[in-house]
Amino acid sequence: MAAASVMDVASIDLVARAMDMASIELVASNLGIDLSTVNLDSIVLPPGEDFGIPSDDEEILQREEPPEFEAGFGNVIIVDNLPVVPQEKFDKLEGVIRKIYSQIGTIREGGLWMPKDPQTEKTLGYCFIEYNTPQEAELAKEKTHGYKLDRAHVFTVNLFDDFDRFMRVPDEWTPAEIKPYTPGENLQQWLTDEKARDQFVICAASETEVMWNDPRQLKPELVYRRTFWTESFVQWSPLGTYLATVHRQGAAVWGGANTFNRLMRYAHPQVKFIDFSPGEKFLVTCSDHEPNNPRDSHRVVLNIFDVRTGKVMRDFKGNADEFSAGGAGGVAGVSWPVFRWGGGKEDKYFARIGKNVISVYETETFTLIDKKSLKVDNVVDFSWSPTDPILAYFVPEIGNQPAKVSLVQIPGKEELRQKNFYNIGDCKMYWQSNGEYLAAKVDRYTKTKKSTYPGFELFRIKERDIPSEALELENKNDKILAFAWEPKGHRFAVIHGDNPRPDVSFYSMKTGRVSKLTTLKGKQANALFWSPAGRFIILAGLKGFNGQLEFYNVDELETMSTNEHFMATDIEWDPTGRYVATSVTSVHEMENGFNMWSFHGKLLYRLPRDHFIQFLWRPRPPSLLTVEKEEEIAKNLKKYSKKYEAEDQDASLLLSEQDREKRKQLLEEWEGWVKKWKRMHEEEKAIRQMLRDGEASDEEEVYEAKEVEVEEVVEVTEEVLPYEFDQE
Repeated sequence: MAAASVMDVASIDLVARAMDMASIELVASNLGIDLSTVNLDSIVLPPGEDFGIPSDDEEILQREEPPEFEAGFGNVIIVDNLPVVPQEKFDKLEGVIRKIYSQIGTIREGGLWMPKDPQTEKTLGYCFIEYNTPQEAELAKEKTHGYKLDRAHVFTVNLFDDFDRFMRVPDEWTPAEIKPYTPGENLQQWLTDEKARDQFVICAASETEVMWNDPRQLKPELVYRRTFWTESFVQWSPLGTYLATVHRQGAAVWGGANTFNRLMRYAHPQVKFIDFSPGEKFLVTCSDHEPNNPRDSHRVVLNIFDVRTGKVMRDFKGNADEFSAGGAGGVAGVSWPVFRWGGGKEDKYFARIGKNVISVYETETFTLIDKKSLKVDNVVDFSWSPTDPILAYFVPEIGNQPAKVSLVQIPGKEELRQKNFYNIGDCKMYWQSNGEYLAAKVDRYTKTKKSTYPGFELFRIKERDIPSEALELENKNDKILAFAWEPKGHRFAVIHGDNPRPDVSFYSMKTGRVSKLTTLKGKQANALFWSPAGRFIILAGLKGFNGQLEFYNVDELETMSTNEHFMATDIEWDPTGRYVATSVTSVHEMENGFNMWSFHGKLLYRLPRDHFIQFLWRPRPPSLLTVEKEEEIAKNLKKYSKKYEAEDQDASLLLSEQDREKRKQLLEEWEGWVKKWKRMHEEEKAIRQMLRDGEASDEEEVYEAKEVEVEEVVEVTEEVLPYEFDQE
């Protein structure tokens, strides 16, 4: 039998060779080549499996990261400790299991299998469940491991792939290998820059670049550049530790001062939005998916990840309608951000608005506080204090019930303050950055209820019983175009009136009562941008105003400078308040790029970029200095400034020296160019003289100057003179 098999293999090999030779002869005859004259043994093929011919897939194989393929049974889980039931109870148990696990993800068709004992026809106490993705299987394991079906049946859940790992466990114990500690990269190293510079990131076309802002050199310095780093946008974390990128498979975060290594990936297919918690502990991702049935609405999936570990802490799924209440619109009608974070930088609480409820969750367990939502009939909007776990919400006027703004303390859900309003149509709430003040802009109806006029209710959050006072504009018919609190300060600015030249007013809360500081009449502005350090503000005219910029000093109540960045769409102050960037994004086809300005409005440099998408400063974490230390530095600023003035002077001298060297080089190039052409002129003099039959026309004395008088008719007038017949 073995000999016959060997003969079969040999026959197949001979047939294959004969077929190859026949195909070679056919090709040779088509090309007109006589194989009898060719010594086939002399032909030497190039080395290598591909014979020196690169594959079409060579580019894929040379990628920085090889493509990942799904392998194994990562999307299958095994649920143990199920009840052992006879045949007649099989369907009931299967229905219970399917109901529990279909809430976590989509079970594939035929993906639930409970083995049975062939002799007793009873189940064996475990089952296999197959999901569409490994992420759903992993989530099902996390959610249901330890699930208590009843007193006697507590689920034990494992991934199918884990059994390979369990089987590789040796029978004899051996101590674990202790690897030497290797410190990771310092993710705050960029804060130690000797020049105290700030970083920013820009996206243009397929390029993403991180740069130092270097105003002394009047240009940015490149830190890191990468092509196709993101598929839509990038986003810094609130404290500047991470840079997040968005991809079809999910999101990723990168860190460092210069290298920007990838630190973690977060699997979430078709992700559209991302949002960090204020303290950078958590990352929220959101995606929407087209329904299979046209009658159904979009399905929305939200995941909350632990930033450092990449673990899914909580997921939310549902129709788009469930996530559309409150806030600004997003994809498929979803209001983004869906979750709003409270409790300051500790990331203790987050909340979302629903129909007649505000659901407040705690991050310790990722469950509702007191296991129930805060019931608020007809609530339409809410916001958190930036520093304290205080929640403010607005309920509109319905029937005989007045509208109200309420302040609630979390986690106790104790109402700290409530203010009722009558005859109002809308309300918008603005928190001051330190959480000291809250402004509620309300639109009140006139007596005829055919129109509204604006006003403000201003709350002093840190004072006893949270007092409030009303503020109305001198001209009640003025529209409010913009409102902005001074960061860490007591002042606020309002743009009011009608386009194209509204007024800008400044107010103060410092004296115990709100007081107006000044009103600037007829400004080309529709947006306000305070410096992060306060004191200075930019009155900007974006969109229809074509980029008008007025740099204003609120302390002195005077304009420092007026400039223009034509078609500017965005304005970003750096974290220190020393510099500000204005940019034109690709919503306009021309003038794309950004300009860098000083705080008082001096243009420092420009950087044009085609298809410009984003400009984002890298945020700085809060200062570690105490308030007393900061005040001491402010008092002795002249002592510290001498050092930096000397450095600025050195940099200025270096720039001047560089400019002189550049001018000297240009002058030398010009003089060399002139000498070259003079030499060529002399060399070609004989040729020119020959072409002119011996006449030399280069010397000036061969020319004769003559004065020529030219008569020109300046004006012609026509006059009729009387004629007398008797004149002799």
